[in-house]
Amino acid sequence: MYDQIDGFLRYLKIERNSSELTLKSYSEDFGSLFDYLRDRVGSTPSVAELDITLLRGYVAYLHECDYAKTTIARRLACLRSFFRYCQREGIITTNPAKALRTPRTGRKLPHFLTIEETARLLETPPANEPEGLRDRAILETMYSAGLRVAELVGLNVESWDRDTNILRVFGKGKKERIAPIGSYAVQSLDRWLEVRQPAPDAGDDDRSALFLNRFGGRLTTRSIGRMLEKHILIAGLSSKTSPHTLRHTFATHMLDGGADLRAVQELLGHKSLTTTQIYTHVSTRRMRETYEQAHPHAAGNAAKKKSAKAS
Repeated sequence: MYDQIDGFLRYLKIERNSSELTLKSYSEDFGSLFDYLRDRVGSTPSVAELDITLLRGYVAYLHECDYAKTTIARRLACLRSFFRYCQREGIITTNPAKALRTPRTGRKLPHFLTIEETARLLETPPANEPEGLRDRAILETMYSAGLRVAELVGLNVESWDRDTNILRVFGKGKKERIAPIGSYAVQSLDRWLEVRQPAPDAGDDDRSALFLNRFGGRLTTRSIGRMLEKHILIAGLSSKTSPHTLRHTFATHMLDGGADLRAVQELLGHKSLTTTQIYTHVSTRRMRETYEQAHPHAAGNAAKKKSAKAS
């Protein structure tokens, strides 16, 4: 089965342009399956020997281990894709994972920052030193364009069209899109580029990177996470705040400001409008909370007035 899995991962990388993160996640998913099979079956069967009974046992095992429903759902999606690949390659005739039921995960509303909280975070990096100028440019760019962290670290200097203030971004599956940035991000990027200094011995990839670490090489997603943790602490923001929070904040503020849902979908690079619609729930919830607090006959206000009269 190892050869088939290697072939499947190569197929995802070369033909489907899957990201390194997706490939890493799928490799971990297969590792989980191998652990189960070695523990419960005593060996790793061939692809043809993996039937619905074995797979149902594996799903039950995942539930017993109290894995999150989202993790179980991803592992089942991985298996379905793998068996579809094996069908196309003529290795098996049927997909044994097709009948497996995916757990209902529900959709949590994304955590986002208010306009005031966003301003506080963006102003946290010091503007009188290169690292602070870089961090401010990173935060402003992520918020201005709604970028994923992997998209941000993949930016090169030439990704920015300075005449139109458009970023050329490569998203999931290496799909290209354009992302406009506003004047605050432009100003921050200009100030960062004045002090940006690649390492003297940097390779072509590091030398072309828009954002560099303190050694003059391309930043990593982990470095962005550590940087943000530092500024979140200084700004006194919720521990729920992550690099992806700025993307959620971008989408929420765009919709609150009257942006069209399909325009936000394009700006975020979402393949499906359904993915973008989660932000309408956020805006609707905020609108409802405002209504409850402000309208004289709203349930919340009515209860407060009744309580005040009783006292």
